[in-house]
Amino acid sequence: MAAKIRVNWPDGPVCGICFTTALRTQGTCVLCGDERLLPGRTREGAHTCRDCAGITTKMTCDGCGAETERFRAGHCIRCVLKTDLDQLLHPNNPPDLRLKRLIGVLAEADRPESVYTWMRGAKTRHLLEGLGTRTIALTHEAFDALPGSRSVEYLRELLIHHGMLEDRDRQLAAFERWLTTRILDLAHTPHIQTPIERFARWHHLKRLRAMAAPDKNLNTAVRSAKQEITEAGKFLTWLNTTHDLTSTGIQQAHINQYLADGPSTRYTIRTFIIWLIKNKDIDKIHVPHRYAATTPLITQQQRLELIRNCVESSETPLTYRIAALILLLFGQPVGKITALKCSDIQALPNGLHLNLGNTPVLVPAQIAPMFWEYLHHRPNQQTGNRGNQWLFPSTIPGQHIHADTMMGQLRTLGINPGETRNTALRGLIQELPPTLVANALGYSYQVIHKHATDAGTPMASYAGKIPLPTHTPPKHRQPGSD
Repeated sequence: MAAKIRVNWPDGPVCGICFTTALRTQGTCVLCGDERLLPGRTREGAHTCRDCAGITTKMTCDGCGAETERFRAGHCIRCVLKTDLDQLLHPNNPPDLRLKRLIGVLAEADRPESVYTWMRGAKTRHLLEGLGTRTIALTHEAFDALPGSRSVEYLRELLIHHGMLEDRDRQLAAFERWLTTRILDLAHTPHIQTPIERFARWHHLKRLRAMAAPDKNLNTAVRSAKQEITEAGKFLTWLNTTHDLTSTGIQQAHINQYLADGPSTRYTIRTFIIWLIKNKDIDKIHVPHRYAATTPLITQQQRLELIRNCVESSETPLTYRIAALILLLFGQPVGKITALKCSDIQALPNGLHLNLGNTPVLVPAQIAPMFWEYLHHRPNQQTGNRGNQWLFPSTIPGQHIHADTMMGQLRTLGINPGETRNTALRGLIQELPPTLVANALGYSYQVIHKHATDAGTPMASYAGKIPLPTHTPPKHRQPGSD
């Protein structure tokens, strides 16, 4: 099981792993004081340069002259990347400044070895060859015409992130592709396809396009639109199968029967029915809202224990511990947490603050160092994703972690997002005036006042149960400050 010896140096044989580690160690030599590669070690274990260590192994790239590991044929990994990418992309035949820039971005990535592995994949190589032969244009339309794959979307987002392809709303574009497929799937039933297409395009798609903005996260709106379109299609299928009717024949009795016989998701047809009424396709019909019978909660003691686990656990990645703390302390939806930007964390005279609503909220002093550490050591920054603005960056360039991914990780920590959010809001409302909570956390007054009504009589003793510091001036107490 011993590692294979790669080279013999003055201090003994060196295995492949240690050789690679040595050739990636940069700093100041403790013997001569030069700033350079430090592959050697003193008897005490201090880092030394090649000359001071007496190492004769050649460690200079024949191409750029950099002192580093010679990756292939005497050249470093960055020179190899530039050569291979130049052969694939042909940036000078004909000249294309965007392709030249793409080569530079990939070759200068913090982890060029990962780029080398990525570009050797069959799908990625096919894409790069297509760009090189100009059979794939640098346009969204050209990428949309390709078979959908992670490789296509990764390259697209890489090009957008570095300004080689115009930006567009990713969620909106994905919804448009989904809608095209959904409508085509209904082609065999035109009596269902026609009203669904009208509803989807003239209500949801129009609304989503109007909502789209650089600082707007459409994830929740897109999810809701997909569910309402899907459920409307199911309803029309049921109506035709059970009563041999189309959308123009809907009556109150049909609505009552459909809602009574199935799951609560059927209530989402309400938007579709209201849209039919507004367009005078049917007479006025009543479709009730769906209200949850109960509000799922955890106990305050369970919440405190989860907070303690997030602070003390070192096995869970800091990314998910920080996200969990934002949920546990400030009752934020997971979709909003994933869409937070680095600029939403502010250092103010009285402490670290987080922008969630109209008023910055104070991050408790006990956990502020965790936030600072994470902010300066965010993951997923090494391969083509430099300069990502999101607090929780995705592996896809320029994007944040998907809400589903974050949701799954929180559940592995024993956190049910819905129950935890309700309990956090309930606790904050018992501590502070509902209007202040709404302004600070970015909730509507209606939502917060409903939680306040459900909470009943305020618990005066609650504030003393959460061991958080008081750093905010008395006149402007904020959620999380006690």
